[in-house]
Amino acid sequence: MTPGAFQFAQPWAAWWLWLVAGAAVLMVVGLRRRRRLLELVAATPLLARLAPNLDLSRAWIRASLSTLTLAALTVALMDPRWGMQVEQVQRRGLDAIFVLDVSRSMLAGDATPSRLERAKQFVIDASEALEGDRVGLVDFAGSASLRVPLTLNYAAFRQAVQNLEPKAAARGGSMLGEAIRMAANSFPTADKGARAVIVLSDGEDMGSDPAKAAAEALEASGVRVYTVGIGDSRDGARVPLVGADGQRRYLVHDGQEVWSKMNPDTLREIAQAGGGAFIPAGTAQIDMAGVYRDSLAGLDRVDQESSLVKRQTPRFQWFAAAALVLLVAESLITDRRARREVA
Repeated sequence: MTPGAFQFAQPWAAWWLWLVAGAAVLMVVGLRRRRRLLELVAATPLLARLAPNLDLSRAWIRASLSTLTLAALTVALMDPRWGMQVEQVQRRGLDAIFVLDVSRSMLAGDATPSRLERAKQFVIDASEALEGDRVGLVDFAGSASLRVPLTLNYAAFRQAVQNLEPKAAARGGSMLGEAIRMAANSFPTADKGARAVIVLSDGEDMGSDPAKAAAEALEASGVRVYTVGIGDSRDGARVPLVGADGQRRYLVHDGQEVWSKMNPDTLREIAQAGGGAFIPAGTAQIDMAGVYRDSLAGLDRVDQESSLVKRQTPRFQWFAAAALVLLVAESLITDRRARREVA
C-alpha cells in the first residue's frame, strides 16, 4: 500500500454493518405492516379524508436517514484514514518489539472476531501512543520470524500488522520462548535507552520455556517482557478450520473437538520472570494506547536526536459529523404534514 492511501485502522468494526442491515430490514417490515393496518381501517381515498395530514412517505424518509446515520457511525468506528502527516518528534530512546501469536489457536472466536484480529487491533491501538519510540514486530507459531525491524515508520509497521495471517507460520504449534529470544536479540547492542518486548498471545506453548527466555532477556540485556492475554480462560472456544471445499470445520484431536483456553498462568509467569507486567485482556476491549503508556511509563527514556515521523491522518470525525447531521435531519421530520401543506 502506498503511503497516504485510504485504509481502515479498525476494519473489524465492519461487523456492525450486519446490525445496520438488520435494523434497516426491521424498519421496512414495520412500515409495510403499518400501511397494511391502515388500509384495513379504510381504503386509501377514505384514509386521505380521515387523516389528511398523515404522510407515510415521510416515515420512509426518516427510516432512510436513520439507516444512513447508523452506517456513517459504523464507518467512523472503522477509523478511516488517508493522507499523511509529517511530524518532527524527539526520540526518547525507548524501543519496543511486539510479539504476536499467529498459531491456529488464535483463530478462536471467543474474542470477536477472533483472538488474532483482536491482537492486531491492540497493537495498532498501542502504536497511537508511541510518540517517537521505535517499534518492531515478531510473529510466531511453530517458529518465529522478524517481520519488522525497529523503525519509526509507523504506517509501514501498522500495515505489516494488518497483513499477519496464521498461514504465515512455517510449522504448527506455539514456540513462545523462541519468539521472545528472537525479539530480545533484535535490539541493537550499541543503542541506549529502555527496551521492552510486548507479547500478545493466548499463552499456549509447546515446551519452549518462555519464562526462562524472558528471564535471560532481562538479565543479559535489560529487556523487560510484558504479556497481554487474549481469549477466555474459563470456557475457551473451538478452533475453526476451513477445508479445501470451503466448509467451516473445527480442529479435532482423538475424535474430540479441541477447545482452546487462554493460559493466564504461563503469561503471568513470563511477565514476572521478565520484569514486566501481565495484562489479562481476556475477551474484553481495552485501551491499549493507555496500557502502553501506563505500563512503560516507569522505564528510563534517553533523549536522542529528533526524527521525522509519518502518520496517517484520521478522518473518522468526518463520518461522525455526517451522522450527527443526518440524525438532526431525521429528528426534524415528522409523519404529519403541516396544516398549510394540507390546505
